[in-house]
Amino acid sequence: MPLIDALQADADLFTALRRDLHAHPELCFQEQRTSDLVAAQLTAWGIPVIRGLGKTGVVGVVKAGSSPRGLGLRADMDALPMTEHNTFAHASRYPGRMHACGHDGHTAMLLAAAKHLATNRNFDGTVYLVFQPAEEGGGGAREMMKDGLFERCPMEAIYGMHNWPGIPQGQFAVCDGPIMASSNEFHITLTGKGSHAALPHNGIDPVPVACQMVQAFQTIITRNKKPLDAAVISVTMIHTGEATNVVPDTCVVQGTVRTFSVGVLDLIEQRMRDIATHTAAAFGARVDFDFHRNYPPTVNHSAEVAVLREVMREVVGPEATLEMEPTMGAEDFSFFLQDKPGAYFMIGNGDGAHRSAYAGHDGSGHGGYPLGPCTLHNPNYDFNDALLPLGASLWVRLAERFLAPR
Repeated sequence: MPLIDALQADADLFTALRRDLHAHPELCFQEQRTSDLVAAQLTAWGIPVIRGLGKTGVVGVVKAGSSPRGLGLRADMDALPMTEHNTFAHASRYPGRMHACGHDGHTAMLLAAAKHLATNRNFDGTVYLVFQPAEEGGGGAREMMKDGLFERCPMEAIYGMHNWPGIPQGQFAVCDGPIMASSNEFHITLTGKGSHAALPHNGIDPVPVACQMVQAFQTIITRNKKPLDAAVISVTMIHTGEATNVVPDTCVVQGTVRTFSVGVLDLIEQRMRDIATHTAAAFGARVDFDFHRNYPPTVNHSAEVAVLREVMREVVGPEATLEMEPTMGAEDFSFFLQDKPGAYFMIGNGDGAHRSAYAGHDGSGHGGYPLGPCTLHNPNYDFNDALLPLGASLWVRLAERFLAPR
């Protein structure tokens, strides 16, 4: 099944829209201009709009036929708090804000699909077009649910799509079960007793306590969890001391934990707490242990993946429908999948060569800036606009397949 002709014909329209979004990035729960633009476009195409779910979230409602069945299609809208290095014409106009994860492209793809679905309505039921705020750390999916997303928009299943650098343009990837990990943070404060560094016996040094504790954490991975259960404990920050000749009072240890299951996460949190508590006690120090769970694992549902794979194969062929290797990155689409069946999947963003269209002939950016890696959360990233008709075609065909008349 080739790409939809009307979506290919509209490619320039949605490329301009995507680049406008890229030039005007907004951070989590601040996506006012973005949500206004989304709502205005949907309204112009005759699509009723629900606003205010998750503060700045927007849902378009496209009905056809008489079936009570419903399907959710989700795009995230927020940008990242980082400065863009690109110098092309649609680079961010706001220092410290950048669409470095492709949410501008995700929004544009779903808008393109919305226009086609509203014009043709070749399905029986309701498609809910979920434009979600605050994926980047704000838990916008969870907030939309708290505001009644699934009560106001009754859907059987929900799907989410993300671009993936490194997967070639024209390919999709998905897997059954876990596709992304949980995201969790720990903040541990060890309190000893400061002293002169030449007289350490007069104090309680929290630094060797932290060293012992950090080393012991890795035994959780190697000796406490099952070898086949994937997990990561990364200590990424240790802050202590102000002078070389002073034993500090405190030492702060921070980092992240990633797992593919809640059970493994429960084990790791408890063992980390035990190790921190008893290591501190062994040295006569005190400990304040804080463990914060951000996003749960993103776990795809097999039946919904099976439907998605069929549609992928029809749109790009079996050879371009890949098996996704799960990643330890995290995604708040996981909250949706805890409540509804569905699947999260990837569309290949290529290797970054698409940026040469608006760079110098020698591969450099305007002003002589060399193009760096086009990877997610990188200041040189840009979404590949050639994906817009492809991603939108996939959304349309998925809606038509899932809500086919019975």
